[in-house]
Amino acid sequence: MAYTEEQIKDLLKDVVDPNTNDSLVNDKSIKSISIKNNDVDIKVLLGYPAKSQLKDIKDLIATQIQKALPQINLNIEVDFKITSHAAQKGIALIPGVKNIIAVASGKGGVGKSTTAVNLALALSAEGARVGILDADIYGPSQPQMLGIYTKPESKDGKSMEPVMAHNIQAMSIGFLVDTETPMVWRGPMVTSTLEQLLKETRWDNLDYLVVDLPPGTGDIQLTLSQKVPVTGAIIVTTPQDIALLDARRGLKMFEKVNIPIIGIVENMAMHTCSKCGNEEHIFGSGGAEKMCKDYGVSLLGSLPLDIKIREQSDSGNPMVVAEPESSAAKTYKKIARLTAIKVSKLAQDYSNKFPNIVIQKT
Repeated sequence: MAYTEEQIKDLLKDVVDPNTNDSLVNDKSIKSISIKNNDVDIKVLLGYPAKSQLKDIKDLIATQIQKALPQINLNIEVDFKITSHAAQKGIALIPGVKNIIAVASGKGGVGKSTTAVNLALALSAEGARVGILDADIYGPSQPQMLGIYTKPESKDGKSMEPVMAHNIQAMSIGFLVDTETPMVWRGPMVTSTLEQLLKETRWDNLDYLVVDLPPGTGDIQLTLSQKVPVTGAIIVTTPQDIALLDARRGLKMFEKVNIPIIGIVENMAMHTCSKCGNEEHIFGSGGAEKMCKDYGVSLLGSLPLDIKIREQSDSGNPMVVAEPESSAAKTYKKIARLTAIKVSKLAQDYSNKFPNIVIQKT
């Protein structure tokens, strides 16, 4: 019996990617269908890192096809490819970096840095090449969270090599100064230092650079929006009303400078007593969900108030690498996949597709 590409594609229309909740055909993930006699080869290319999901998606396709056509020999390849996406107009891209994701909060103490490092590690666990930039010049925390106590090397005396930790590339002012040295600097020095850390680091072919911003909407955030090609921003908040007020300000700031909001992460959403198992919403409930509805953005995930998350971050071994099969780690990985999916749906950057135009005198 002869099979056609259209016949196979019609069957694939009913295969839904469990991460995007869309048909593999609709989101253009089916890259090729090759038919020769009784052999059918299908190639699927996802736009987001999904190392842990490839087998499940392959099995979904196989089940759907073999249910209708049990007699064929089926070969399925599922992979992913991450592309560069557009940032603010007129801002030059950072060499070696495809996409920059800013992680921000309106106020301190909501677990933003913990979220940023676990997001970076979760993206890496899913197969992406990831870096993290600690943009908090006054209070860098990533060196301790990543367990890094060495200074970055410079091979040419002009640029710095990122420091490797848990398979991600990292840079922080905390690598360059003593832990007890206060950064008593005015705004221009801080923003200049941020630019140097970002642009003078030799990032090595990153799919994503996660930027851990300081809390608030000050000089560093303004510099980021004016001089750094940010693909999108994530806002971290707790359900507490005061935190949500500041988170709304942060969201509006990114909107004003035309940086897309990828979504909201709700931290410390619930606490489960380690003694009795009683669940309590210590900081309130439903606040982040309401904020998402008010502004038309996505709730990427909610994380518990868990002593292990704090302990592991303090020890330099964050949850995603310390307990990768834990409930919290799986939530971070889901947030990472949703983040990458949101980024994949943004406008792509084609600037590197055009040849350089050189004008010479004759």
